[in-house]
Amino acid sequence: MPGELRSSDRVLVREQLGREPTTPFSVVARCAGGHPLAIRNAPLDADGRPFPTTFWLTCPEAVKAVSRLESAGWIGRLNERIGADPAFAEEVEAAHREYAEERERDLPEARGWGGVGGTRTGLKCLHAHLAWHLAGGRDPVGAWVAGRVWPVHPEGAASVAAIDQGTNSIRLLVAEPVEGGFTELARDMVITRLGKDVDRTGRFDEAALERTVSVLARFCRRARALGARRIRVGATSAVRDAADRDELTRAVREHAGSELEVISGQEEAALSFLGGTHGLDPADGPFCVMDIGGGSTEFVLGRAPGASERAVSTRMGSVRLTERFVRSDPPAPAELDSVRAEVERILAEEVEPAVPVREARTLVAVAGTATTAQAFTLGLEVYDPERVHRSHITALDAERTLARFAAMTDEERAAIPVMPPGRGDVITAGSVILVTAMRWFGFDRALVSETDILDGLVLEMLGIG
Repeated sequence: MPGELRSSDRVLVREQLGREPTTPFSVVARCAGGHPLAIRNAPLDADGRPFPTTFWLTCPEAVKAVSRLESAGWIGRLNERIGADPAFAEEVEAAHREYAEERERDLPEARGWGGVGGTRTGLKCLHAHLAWHLAGGRDPVGAWVAGRVWPVHPEGAASVAAIDQGTNSIRLLVAEPVEGGFTELARDMVITRLGKDVDRTGRFDEAALERTVSVLARFCRRARALGARRIRVGATSAVRDAADRDELTRAVREHAGSELEVISGQEEAALSFLGGTHGLDPADGPFCVMDIGGGSTEFVLGRAPGASERAVSTRMGSVRLTERFVRSDPPAPAELDSVRAEVERILAEEVEPAVPVREARTLVAVAGTATTAQAFTLGLEVYDPERVHRSHITALDAERTLARFAAMTDEERAAIPVMPPGRGDVITAGSVILVTAMRWFGFDRALVSETDILDGLVLEMLGIG
């Protein structure tokens, strides 16, 4: 089901629909100005009844524009084309099939509920096809509709997109530049675990690479559907360590139309600092950004927002340390002691000589370990990035959350409402890094930020420091 919902989006979608939404949802695409354009619905409504329309167009202006096409008889004409054009019919059938497969990600038995908007054959709703196109679906009808109704608002500056290919997750940000920053048109994350076993083998797991390329392609389609003229793909720890990058490099060229950027540890640190501190009050500096990833953790110090001065990238991350030390479920105390000892060794031998972390006035914790731990600490029933972003987590609360994670099985952690699929088995090791670093350097609290290297990639594309 949808993984996150901003409080403001709940209000905006209610206003757009003119009623209370009947199913949980998340926003997959936004119009210029940032208001919801298309949402992703859960497969079951609030009463547990099937809800086959996974992707739904909500922007009133877009809805009106598509309704004019339907009133002009285009559903009938396109259905006639399906009957007369075998190639087009095959493309529409593929769109229905992939839509059902996407719904299956949320609920396995929901795949049999039909394709786009619950349709099994042909067309019945152009709005649903456009929403699927905007979400990154390969939908010839949605693309055709977009070509006839866009733009539904006055066009702004050309948008750009960045994809952060990490060890555990692949993330997308589509942004329209505005003075001093950008408006977000789409932000998404899927955990594909590209870094599975890379620490041990030095090569990508075949299934993990296949999952990653599939999501990469969908993200690139969504970015282009939202007008992105440039797509930047930055890859970090797992790709740095892997010897077999050729297939991923080819996939990036094919789908993004750009070269894969294998970002060094120092570059990763600088980009994390740029994204993590953008917009902060300079009076709260110096800042230290701690970016806990799946394969590496960066510590970056700077006196002013956006201007990193000292940095180090370490080979400790939630996936890497889990694979090295954790064998039991839940983790055995001795295993967590081994994780903690390795973190302390790296802090003492690698971080302290390189970065004067204790000089920082504000510790900024970015990336999925910190944001998920904070959402759990806050007791959120649905992940709300607006509640998490720029909130503080105390060292005491981080320790309590770590203790609760450590006492759970992987299955129990995966069932936590704010836990993204695929993070539950590595969140404990990530939390050990968070807690140990806070205590080691004497920080009683950390500022948790939703903005990080992904935002840094976009800000650098736009020339914003």
